[in-house]
Parts: sequence; C-alpha cells; structure tokens
Amino acid sequence: MEYFVNCNTSTLAPYTTPLDKLRAAHLYRRLGFSASVQTIDQAVGQTAGTLVDNLINEALAMPALAPPVWADWNNSNYPADDDLARQMRNAQRAEWRLAYTNGLVTNNLRDRLSFFWSNHLVTELDIYDCNSFLYYYVNCLQRNSLGNFKTFVSEMGLTSAMLYYLDGVYNNGNNPNENYARELYELFTLGEGNGYTEQDIIETARALSGYVERGELGCEPVAFDATRHDAGTKTILGQTGNWGYDEVMDILFQERPNEIAGFICQKLYEFFVHPDSDDDAGNAQAIISGMASTFVANNFELAPVLSQLFKSQHFFDEDAIGVIIKSPFDMYLNLLNESGFTFNDDTLNFVMSSSNLLGQTLFDPTDVAGWQRDRQWINTNFMIGRWLTSEVFLEAFYQSDPEQFRTLAMDAVGPADSNTSNPETVVRAIVDKLTPKGLLTQQDFDNAMDAFKIEDVPEDYYSPDYYPGGSGLWMLAVSQEPPLQVFLLLMHLSRQPEFQLK
Repeated sequence: MEYFVNCNTSTLAPYTTPLDKLRAAHLYRRLGFSASVQTIDQAVGQTAGTLVDNLINEALAMPALAPPVWADWNNSNYPADDDLARQMRNAQRAEWRLAYTNGLVTNNLRDRLSFFWSNHLVTELDIYDCNSFLYYYVNCLQRNSLGNFKTFVSEMGLTSAMLYYLDGVYNNGNNPNENYARELYELFTLGEGNGYTEQDIIETARALSGYVERGELGCEPVAFDATRHDAGTKTILGQTGNWGYDEVMDILFQERPNEIAGFICQKLYEFFVHPDSDDDAGNAQAIISGMASTFVANNFELAPVLSQLFKSQHFFDEDAIGVIIKSPFDMYLNLLNESGFTFNDDTLNFVMSSSNLLGQTLFDPTDVAGWQRDRQWINTNFMIGRWLTSEVFLEAFYQSDPEQFRTLAMDAVGPADSNTSNPETVVRAIVDKLTPKGLLTQQDFDNAMDAFKIEDVPEDYYSPDYYPGGSGLWMLAVSQEPPLQVFLLLMHLSRQPEFQLK
C-alpha cells in the first residue's frame, strides 16, 4: 500500500465550485458509509454549503435508536439459571448490534459520528457486561454526536458503562481511584501530558469520588453517595475549592479551552481528512488551528467546526481524496451502499463477524485508546482476511441474485449507456464507483478489463463487425454474460489497493 504524505495546502476557505461526481462521492464516503449511484447523482451540481448543511441538519434532527424492552433491566429480570440468562443477554446484544449497524448503513453523518465517538470515549462491553448500560452508552453517543462537547463529556462520564469501565464505581473518597481522572485528561479531552500534572489527576480523582452506589440487584444504574465523596479542598488546574464532578468539568473547559480544542480538532481532522496531521508538506496544522479557534468561539459546539471543515477547500482538495484506509466496517458497508445490492440481517451479521475477525468489534474496541485505525488495518493477516471475506461477501450476493450485478453496472453507466456494447464503458463506470480516484495505472485498468472479459468469450464478440449492421453482439442490458462479468470484475477489484481506500 502506498504511503500517502499529506501535501494538502488548501485552506479553510469555502469550496464554492458545484460538486462533480468525484467530490460528491468523497463527501458521502467521509460523512457516512458512502451512498448509492442515485444519491451521488443527485448531489452532483450542488454546492458543498447546501449539501453539508442538509447533512448536518439531518444529523441534528435524527432521534436516537428507540429503547429496547430490556433498556432498564437489571439482573432480576433474567432467569436464575446462569446459562439461560447468558443466552438471553447474548440475544439482546445481537439484536442491539444489528439495530445499530442498520443505522450505520443509512444514517450518514449522525452515526458516522457516533461510531467515531465510540472509539474516542471508549468503553468495552465485555468489561462492564450489562446490556442496560450498553443501551444508555449508545444513546449518549447518538444524542451528543454533533452537539456540545463539554455536555457530551460530562454526560458520558456519568454513564454506568463508563463508571464501571474506568473504575469510577470504585472511587471512594477515602480511597480514590485515579483511572477515570487520568483518561479524562489523557485520552478524552487534553491529550497525553498536555496541560495537566500528576497532582491534577490525584486531585481530580478526589473530586470525582462518590459515584459508587451499585445497588443490590446487579446491572443497576450507578448512583451518587455523598457519604463516600471526598468533601475536602482540592486544587485542580490551578483552581482551589471544594470541587465535585460538575466543577471538574467547568474548570477543565474554562482553564484549558485551547488545549481541548487543539486535541479534539486534530482527532477530527485525522478521521475525516487525512491520518497524518503533522506532515511538513501540507498545512494540516494551520487547518487544525483554524478549526480549534472556531470550536472555542462557539463554546465547544461540534456542528460549527465540522461545518467549517466539510465545506472547505481543504476538505475537497485532490490531495484529501482517497488517502484514508477503510476500516472493516467501511469496506463492507461502503460496498453495500455503492452496489445497491439487496441485503438482510444475515448480511449485516456477516459484516459484524467479519469486522470482528479483522480487528474491529462493535462496542468492544481494542483498549481504552480505541482502534488505532488506518495503516494498522492492513497488516499481512488482516489484508488476506479483507480479500477472503470480501470474496465471500460478493459470492453470497451473486448466489442470491446474479441479476443485481447487471443492475449495478446499468446504474453505474447511467441511462444513456444502459445497453452499451462497449465493455470499457462498463468497467470504467464500476471502477469509478467503487474506488475514490480510479485505478493507479493504465496497466491496472487493463487488468480489470481482462477480468471483465471472461475467457470463453471471443475478443471480437464485443466488436461492431461481429454483428453486421449492429453495434456488437454483446450488450449490457440483454446479453447473458454481464452478471457473471460484473461479479468477476468486483472479485478482482476487491483485491486492488485502490479498493481499500476512501
């Protein structure tokens, strides 16, 4: 895989040129899990400002997933038999993962962001082991994904999932546990060693103490116990007083606004624009600084800073397109949206299980630092796994309905060429649909053509001379071969480096 240096020198000035197909597809690959041919075609000719405003407003207005019947269950709601209880819990988790993954396919920016934040404000289901806590964790992610970051961090820290995961439930005033205080600064808001000291962590842990009431039934929401809170004086980030949880959040955002903004905007930049934000060849740091200024000026509201980024010349620069390696979820869900193939719950369960094999387990990131993304998705084992699972994915669609491969080709070439006799027209349209910037060399494209022209068809089958008075015997809409040809082309493309990029 080629190493992409960040040479993007464009600015945060608005991108005002009407979007072409390349940039419309780029926008949907980054702000969602790609989109159908029809959605991209509708976006072509619109301005970035209009389209981004629509996507942001859609995300802000979107309700969170409805609570399942077990949203407020505790252990008393499950069978006394441990095996039966575990089976029920596993079935509920599978149901919830499926509901959330369905949302990833269609919810564009809202769940692109909730997915991003699940890898920033990390918890691991296997550790806190309570389905009710999982529901409220995801609810917090969805409600706050494009809202106020201070509110988001404050709410997340009091979810039972986080309190259990980072040992807040063991943070007694007379015996403070520093785990959550450390991660609050190091991973969630400031970045490692950026504007805090070890003493700040110790004092903050004291201020956060008392959220330790776990109930007697198990899997009950954590409550505050004032008798187990350290009520003494603490000095945090230079401010001294009898601080508690809310005051910690106030002090943190009042005393370290620039550090928070710089750290979060760098994470957003690396996720949405380019994984390398410190290359000297481009001006990523200037972009992040501009985003951070917007973030602080808007009192840590996320929508204005993301709106500024997504409408910018920098975001739509040629050097920003096709430079991020797809995560496993990106790879499968992008293909679902771009192909228009019919899918069901079994398809999405395959997406989740295959992503798990490739190092991306929904609601269970690797550790508190999350999945490390980008180049780490394509080590030798994962690369082979991506190829093999993509082939199984495609084979299942072909076995289910070969004709949907013809439909993909006809959608990709457009109505004017829906019955073309030129195989190059078909291959180029599909390549352009499934890769961010096409294939790298002419030889790569020729190889794709060879994959499409199945071996038992003579070369002159595609020639006008083969069918006197006509335009060639082979025609996309009516010939027998196109479904198999498109399938074989997709099998070939799924192993190309360009297919791994977005």
